[in-house]
Amino acid sequence: MNDPSNLRTPIEQVLARTHSLLREAEDWLHLPMPPTEVRFDLHGLAAGQARLEIAGRALIRYNPTLLHRHPAEFLRETVPHEVGHIVAFIRHGTRIRPHGAEWQTIMRHFGAYPSRCHRFDTSTLRARTLRRFSYRCGCRTHQLSSIRHNRVLAAGVVYLCPRCRQPLRPDPGHQP
Repeated sequence: MNDPSNLRTPIEQVLARTHSLLREAEDWLHLPMPPTEVRFDLHGLAAGQARLEIAGRALIRYNPTLLHRHPAEFLRETVPHEVGHIVAFIRHGTRIRPHGAEWQTIMRHFGAYPSRCHRFDTSTLRARTLRRFSYRCGCRTHQLSSIRHNRVLAAGVVYLCPRCRQPLRPDPGHQP
């Protein structure tokens, strides 16, 4: 088995550690882990992201900037964190709390501290900022993000006011 510390690049080390932890979880829980795609395309302030896809596959995305700035901590903290999400979802289903007791138990099994957030310095990283669009209902004005606004335009999604339960309509007089 490859020792991640003997590999040349941080990316090779993360790939090896990710797959090693998935195999460890299979042996420990006697459950097959899903085919897992690993990408290094996450930007912004998050170190990683994990999700199960509808087709029974898993996807883990890592932030390459944070990996290259903090390779040892990334291997020790972020990789088990994201793999832990996949294992917890397979073992307990997707309705569990993402950082709940099930995930924490898996993190401890991996020898990692079950922390919800990383502690990497992100002061020089840019976070994505979303434009806001004004929408009206029967009782007030709402600010929808550009993501929700685009869903309204492209897919005809209808959002309801949580207070009056009326549909939100674009407010043409107050667009950015």
